[in-house]
Amino acid sequence: MTIIAASDSAIAAAAALLREGRLVAFPTETVYGLGADATDDRAVAAIFAAKNRPTFNPLIAHVADIAAAAELVTLDERARRLAAAFWPGPLTLVLPRAAGSTVSLLASAGLDSIAVRVPAHPVALALLRATGRPVAAPSANPSGGVSPTTAAHVEEGLGERLAMILDGGACRVGVESTVLDLTTATPTLLRPGGVTREQLEILLGPIAVAQGHDEDGPRSPGMLASHYAPALPVRLDAQAALPGEALLGFGPLPQATLNLSPTADLAEAAANLFALLRALDRAEFSGIAVAPIPHHGLGLAINDRLRRAAVPRSSA
Repeated sequence: MTIIAASDSAIAAAAALLREGRLVAFPTETVYGLGADATDDRAVAAIFAAKNRPTFNPLIAHVADIAAAAELVTLDERARRLAAAFWPGPLTLVLPRAAGSTVSLLASAGLDSIAVRVPAHPVALALLRATGRPVAAPSANPSGGVSPTTAAHVEEGLGERLAMILDGGACRVGVESTVLDLTTATPTLLRPGGVTREQLEILLGPIAVAQGHDEDGPRSPGMLASHYAPALPVRLDAQAALPGEALLGFGPLPQATLNLSPTADLAEAAANLFALLRALDRAEFSGIAVAPIPHHGLGLAINDRLRRAAVPRSSA
């Protein structure tokens, strides 16, 4: 797979591939997305096949603006208020499917709701405008693996399964979007991410926080128990590495093998998280020990990813 630097001609070619039902990886401000035409069942199925992703885990439909979102979902006053404040940006809203919505039911895992967002990356927005259709785009990595924040990460994980990888540089935010469910009277935080709970509550008042998912499966991406996982076991809240382990540090920690942010900057830590997990996922180590991360602001999203990475996985 050849990585193509994002340019007007490359974006036009990528849009044509998407309209043909092909898979294209592209940058967003959060992580690289594995894009397919969200209105094309076969294209959406190709996402699941490429990622080996559980089919009950919904996908986010990416659109270029709020007008495009309004063709897919029913936007209430809360959704419009949030869109005005945070779109384009790392916020996904789960909303009722609009009558006549063209999004594949496979993309929404058969639910009566659709997760939508407008990404804040010039390449992503140009691609969406050029495609003229909603683009389903989970993170561009094999399911359960570490999400990609560079084009090289995408090539390493998915390689020849893609028609094109658009290279727009390293992702600025580094963790996926916040997912907020607005299908019920009380807004529910399904996944912490690049927009913090505190920021949301300024506009909405108190919001609920999901505890796992219901018997019908998750209502958004990122709700499976074991997710974002390197091959090595991950041990959380570690004060030091055990023999054989690598230590992923946070804050002043001279003994750290690698450090998410020596200055304890949560934004820097979020941007570095997946790249450093990848860098430590090597055979020379027996596991990855992770220093404690504060449980506030972006720390919620970081800890959410780390908790999922640390869930024990079957060796079968």
